[in-house]
Amino acid sequence: MEGQGQDEDFAVGCILSIKTTLGEEFQAQIIAFDRASNLLILHILLGFLSSKSQDGVKAGSASGQKRNIRLLNANYIKEFTFLRHGEDPLDVKKCFVDLNTLQAREEAAIRQAEIDAEKIGVGVTAEAQRIFNALSKTLPVRWDKTAIVVMNEVRVSSPYLPESVSGGTPAANERVRKVLELEKRRLQSKNYQVGDMKLMFDLLVVCNVHQHSAPILCAPFVLEISRCPGCHGITYNFIIKRDEDANQAYQLNWPALSSRGDKSFWIFFTGAKEEAAMAGGTTAAPQTKQEDLVPHPVKDQLLGVSYCITSPPPWPEAILLGFQHYLVMLGTTVLIPTYLVPQMGGGKEEKALTIQTLQFVAGLNTLTQTVFGTRLPTIIGGSYTYVPATLSIVLAGRYRDILDPQEKFRRTMRGVQGSMIVASTLQIIVGFSGLWRNIISFLSPLSAVPLVALAGFGLYELGFPLLAKCVEIGLPQLILVIIFSQYLPHFLKGASHVLDRFSVLFTIVIVWIYAHILTVGGAYKYAPLATQMSCRTDRAGIISGSPWIRIPYPFQWGAPTFDAGESFAMMVTSFVALVESTGLYVVVSRYSSATPTPHSILSRGVGWQGIALLLSGIFGTGNGSSVSVENAGLLGFTKVGSRRVIQISAGFMIFFSVLGKFGAVFASIPPSIIAALYCILFAYVGVGGIGLLQFCHMNSFRTMFILAISFFMGLSVPQYFNQHLSVKGHGPVHTSATWFNDMINVPFSSEAFVGGVVAMILDTTLPPKDVPTRKDRGMHWWDRFRSYKTDARSEEFYSLPLNLNKYFPSV
Repeated sequence: MEGQGQDEDFAVGCILSIKTTLGEEFQAQIIAFDRASNLLILHILLGFLSSKSQDGVKAGSASGQKRNIRLLNANYIKEFTFLRHGEDPLDVKKCFVDLNTLQAREEAAIRQAEIDAEKIGVGVTAEAQRIFNALSKTLPVRWDKTAIVVMNEVRVSSPYLPESVSGGTPAANERVRKVLELEKRRLQSKNYQVGDMKLMFDLLVVCNVHQHSAPILCAPFVLEISRCPGCHGITYNFIIKRDEDANQAYQLNWPALSSRGDKSFWIFFTGAKEEAAMAGGTTAAPQTKQEDLVPHPVKDQLLGVSYCITSPPPWPEAILLGFQHYLVMLGTTVLIPTYLVPQMGGGKEEKALTIQTLQFVAGLNTLTQTVFGTRLPTIIGGSYTYVPATLSIVLAGRYRDILDPQEKFRRTMRGVQGSMIVASTLQIIVGFSGLWRNIISFLSPLSAVPLVALAGFGLYELGFPLLAKCVEIGLPQLILVIIFSQYLPHFLKGASHVLDRFSVLFTIVIVWIYAHILTVGGAYKYAPLATQMSCRTDRAGIISGSPWIRIPYPFQWGAPTFDAGESFAMMVTSFVALVESTGLYVVVSRYSSATPTPHSILSRGVGWQGIALLLSGIFGTGNGSSVSVENAGLLGFTKVGSRRVIQISAGFMIFFSVLGKFGAVFASIPPSIIAALYCILFAYVGVGGIGLLQFCHMNSFRTMFILAISFFMGLSVPQYFNQHLSVKGHGPVHTSATWFNDMINVPFSSEAFVGGVVAMILDTTLPPKDVPTRKDRGMHWWDRFRSYKTDARSEEFYSLPLNLNKYFPSV
C-alpha cells in the first residue's frame, strides 16, 4: 500500500471490507487517516460477516444510529476490498445532537453519582469503607456520619467489629454480626493470592562471599513465596521493611540473582513466623504468628463496648441500666450527708432532706452535662473532694455559740451555699472563656496516665477499709459481683449479656435481702453502734425522716451568707475538683467508645460543671458537684457507654428525690455493700488510666522517670497530709486562718491532683523537646483530636443537639 493507491484506498468516505491479522472481519467507512502514525479512524458498519450485503451497509449507516468508532493501525490489516464510496461522514448538516437524550443521560448520571457518593463515608478509614462495600452486597446499608446503618435500625460504629453492632433487635443485631464476621474474613483472605505464602522474619543477612563487604542486616522483612505463571518453579520475593513508620520497603529479587547462576549471595534468616498458610488446603508447618509476637495495636477507641455513646440499648434494657447507675450513685449521695449533717447540727429529717436535694440537683446537672456540656455519659453528683472545705465551714468559730441544732444547721448550710456560689464563678469563667482549653493543650497521654489512674486508685480508703466495717455483708457482695460478672457468663451462654451487664443490680438485691434477714433475726442486736450503722438496714433513719412528696427549691434553707476566706478556700477546692474531673472525662470517653475529647469540648464541660456547682449552692446540697467516679467505673464494668442510659438514670434521680419515701428505701442500702462495689468501680477508673500507656513509649527512660515520680509523689504526698490530719486533727499547714490552711491542705490531699500536676510539669519541662520525644509522650496520637474539626467523628459524639453548634461553634 504505497503511493497513490494508498491515498485512494484510504480516502475519507470509502467503505471497505477489512480482514485483520487478529482474525477479525468487518465492514467500515473511513472517517480519517493519519499517515504519520499509520492510524485509521473507522466507522464500523457491519462486523464479523462474510456476506457483503448492501442492506447491512445501509442499515448500519442509517441516520440516527449510534456510531461504533474504532482506531486501527493499518499494519494490522491483512487484506481489504473496496466496496463503494459512501456519504461524507463529516457532513455538518447531517450531524445532529439529541438534547433530550443527552439531558436524560445527564440526569441519570447525576442520580447515579449521588447514589455512589452516599456510599462513600466521610472521615472514615479505608478499612471501614471496604467493610461498608462488602456489607452493601447483601444488606441495605447507608452512612450516618461515621457509623454504618444496616436495615435502617442496626448501627455498626467504629472500629466496626462484631462487638460494635447495636441499636436493633437482638435478632437483627445477631444477623448483622454474622454477616460482618463473614465479610471481615473475606476481606482478610483477599490480602493473599491463591498459592502464595508470606513469612515474617526477625532478621535477614545478605552477604557476598566473593567480595569482602559487610553483610546487610535487615529487620524485619517479609518473604513472599508465589508461583510464577509465566516461568518454571517458584519465585521468591523479599520485601524488606527498614522503617515501618516511614513505610519504606526494599526488595531483593532472588530470581534475578539465581537466573545468572550466581551463587555468591548467601542468605540467612532467623526467627521465621508464618503469616499466611498455603492456599488450597495445604498448610505449612505450625509456626508462631507474627501478630502473636508484636505489641497489641493502639486503639483511639476502646473495643468490645456493647453500646457506645451514641448507640442506645433497647428501652427495657436501657431503663434497667439507668436504674443500676442510680443505685451506684446513691453511695456517695448518702455517705457524704451522713458524715456532714450531724456535725452541722442536723438530725434525721435534715439528713433526709439534704440527701433528697443532692439527688435532685445531681439529676439536673447530669442532664445539662449530657445535653449541653461534654455530652459524655457522665453523672454529675456529690464529690468527696469538697468534704474538707465544707467541714472547715461547719467547724468555723462563728457557729459554735448557736445552741439550737436546727438553727445551727440552717446557718451553717447557708454559709456553705455562699462559698459554693462564689467558687462556681472560677469554673464558669475558666471553662466558657476557653482558658481551660489552652491549659489542657499541654496534657499528653503520658501526663494523663497518673491523673486518671490516681482519680480511681486514690480512693482506695473508701474501698476495703469501709467494707471491713461489716465484712460479713461486704465480702459476699464483692465475691458475688465477681462471680456474676466474670464466671457465670462463660457457663450460661444464653444469659451471658444479662449477667454481665446487670451483675451489680442482681447482687445488690441478693445481699440486701441477706443483710435484712440478719437485721430482722437480731444478729446485730447487741453489736456496737458503729457496727450497727454499717450493717443494719434500718439504722440510717432516712425513711422515717423523709417526706412522702417534696420538691426541693432554691434557697430552701434561707438566704446564703458569704465569707471571703471560706469562698477562697472553696474556690481552690473547686479547682482541684476541676482537675480531677478532666481526668474522669478522659476515661469516660474511653469507656463509651468515643474518640478522645477535643479540648474545646472539655472546656465547655468545665463551664457547665461550674453551673452545676452554682446550682448546688442555690439549692443547698451541702456538697459540691463533680463527675461521679463510681459511675465512670460502672461504664467500663458493664461495657455500656450509652448517653441515653445516663439520662435515664438522671430521670430516676429527679423522680425518687421528689417521692422521698420511695427514694429513701433505696438510700438505706448498708454502706458495706456500696464499699464492695467501690473496690471494683474505682479500680476500673484507675485501670482506664493505665490503658493510656498504649500511646506512650514505655522503653524510654524519660517516660519511666515521669511515671515513677508522678505516681510515687501522687500517693506519698497525700498520705503524709491525710496521716497528719488523722493523728493531730489538722493538716501540716496549721495557722489561725482556717481558710488559708484549706487552700494548701486540700490540693495536696488529692492523689489525682498531685500526681497529675507533677506529671504535667515534668512532661512539659524535661528536655529534650524534639520530635522523637513528642512521639514518646504520645502526642502524635492525640494531635488529630485536639481540635473539634480535625476528626469527623467528633461531630457524631460531641455535637450539640437542635443544631446549636451553629450558634455555639466548637473549635
